[in-house]
Amino acid sequence: MLLRRSPETLRVGILRLRYFSNSAAATIPQHEPAPIDPLPPLEYLEGFPRPDPKHSETITAIPRNKSGKNISSKERKAGRVPSIVFEQEDGQHGGNKRLISVQTKQIRKLVDHLGRSFFLSRLFELEVLSEFGDSGDIIEKVRVLPRKLHLHSATDEPLNVTFVRAPSSALLKIDVPLIFRGEDASPGLRKGAYLNTINRTVKYLCPADIIPPYIDVDLSELDVGQKLIMRDLKVHPALRLLQSPDQPICNIIGSRGARESKKSK
Repeated sequence: MLLRRSPETLRVGILRLRYFSNSAAATIPQHEPAPIDPLPPLEYLEGFPRPDPKHSETITAIPRNKSGKNISSKERKAGRVPSIVFEQEDGQHGGNKRLISVQTKQIRKLVDHLGRSFFLSRLFELEVLSEFGDSGDIIEKVRVLPRKLHLHSATDEPLNVTFVRAPSSALLKIDVPLIFRGEDASPGLRKGAYLNTINRTVKYLCPADIIPPYIDVDLSELDVGQKLIMRDLKVHPALRLLQSPDQPICNIIGSRGARESKKSK
């Protein structure tokens, strides 16, 4: 991600360079750089979706020493989901991985309650304990984002979960779910046309402190033959779209009866 640096930031960076000779160092004044005020934390803006506190929950986990097919199978039989938590502050490169196992019943409850897409766009507190229960010591407590979720194709039982640590400094790639509103007021839908949904999530690079739980899509002014594209979405200005801004989200298609009538003529 390309960042533009201010002249002051560049000046401080130059002053902190190590010089290769005494003569070169003597040509530049030796003084302490002026302190740089930290940027204020990002906040959710008025009118944009924000996480509902009533859905907040701490996910508990225990460390797992080994990985592999046999180990994962034993974990699932014991009522645990083999998982991993790692860091990815720039949206690309990962590190500081820890193998963990989470409780199947807790992940299943959260996914059933929130829905898969909404589970993957919400921050949780993660507590890694020495053992499950009140007697377990806390090994790590960190804010995380569920990055990937693998479900059983037949039973929807969680098979694997990948978490990424989400400190305030992190930029995270997220498929943000869309919620369509305004169907009752849409001129096209009121004429008997129907909504053709092309995308139900949109990928953004999001600062961790302002991850949207969803994005509202307003259909109230959409008429027959019209469409909405990704650049039409209203989001926090700090979010960066990672897909083509001209990619369609949905459109209003004429009713089946109107098309059949036109064919018969």
